[in-house]
Amino acid sequence: MKATQKLHELGQSIWLDNMTRDLLTSGTLRRYIADLSLTGLTSNPTIFDHAIKNSSHYDSAIRSKLTEGTSGETLFFELAIEDLAQAADLFHPIWDRTNGVDGWVSLEVSPLLAHDTNETLAAARALYQRAGKPNLFIKIPGTAEGLPAIEAAIFAGVPINVTLLFSREQYLAAADAYLRGIERRIDAGLNPAVPSVASLFVSRWDVAVSGKVPDELTNRLGIAVAQRTYRAYQELLTSARFQRAANAGARAQRLLWASTGTKDPMASDILYVKALAAPFTINTMPEGTLRAYGDHGEVHEMLAPDGGDCERVLASFTEAGICIDALAARLQDEGAASFVKSWNDLLACIESKSATIREAS
Repeated sequence: MKATQKLHELGQSIWLDNMTRDLLTSGTLRRYIADLSLTGLTSNPTIFDHAIKNSSHYDSAIRSKLTEGTSGETLFFELAIEDLAQAADLFHPIWDRTNGVDGWVSLEVSPLLAHDTNETLAAARALYQRAGKPNLFIKIPGTAEGLPAIEAAIFAGVPINVTLLFSREQYLAAADAYLRGIERRIDAGLNPAVPSVASLFVSRWDVAVSGKVPDELTNRLGIAVAQRTYRAYQELLTSARFQRAANAGARAQRLLWASTGTKDPMASDILYVKALAAPFTINTMPEGTLRAYGDHGEVHEMLAPDGGDCERVLASFTEAGICIDALAARLQDEGAASFVKSWNDLLACIESKSATIREAS
């Protein structure tokens, strides 16, 4: 039995953090579902930028859309929705079998809207309606401006993947926004079973402190922050507030581990997957990490519900001069800025390809 199957059977969902048209047309995504227990997929502007820039798989679709007068951001979202709609169909049997717990794909709103609550909400509702797939999450960043949009989108019945979370505190703020949306639905007499996941980014912590802490702390910060967040997640699931909502029909917002590809070439290529095995969570893995774990992965102890030794490890980082709260804020800001850059690069790539196609016509 592959490690991916063992992990799945222990209760953790394995998703792919990648989306390309070639994954669909080559049958690779279908094989990952069958062979590696894959049950979902996430995407972001960086992923689509690389997919469109580094292949010709989108050229014919771009050519067709240009003849229809479609360009720029609108053209991109049409391409992305076409891909994700096909992926959603592949995962739909899983979504149906699990009654909507699993089998999801994710599409992000424009990162240019990260600090605009009203525009983020409007974009989330419009994209979800355009896609027309029940198992599509719309990704909204858990920034201060994103939180009200998350609450409002949940109240409007739009499934949300809260992205760009880096700490326990940021996760709890996102969970609070989700629950407020659910509680408003309950008060309004609406069905409160609106799904959501909260995506905690892990490996970027270790990149941020690389070379700035003692060797014994290398590649331990991201895991410790994840452990602390997992404890808060467990506490929320057993809280009176959530249980009241659950009794009215609400579902739990599942915790998702993101950025779980190993960045340190001297570390295990499955470091974060091994460390973050936990039931009722999701690990969305880069394609290389997914294949590596399927090839030589192993399942040992599951993550301790009480966070294990995370507070002791985090205290060691504090002693080494790392301010966890300040770094969390910086990482979220940098993450938002990185997605904006990828978005601008993506639109520039589409414009460049469009110009080349027009000249060749």
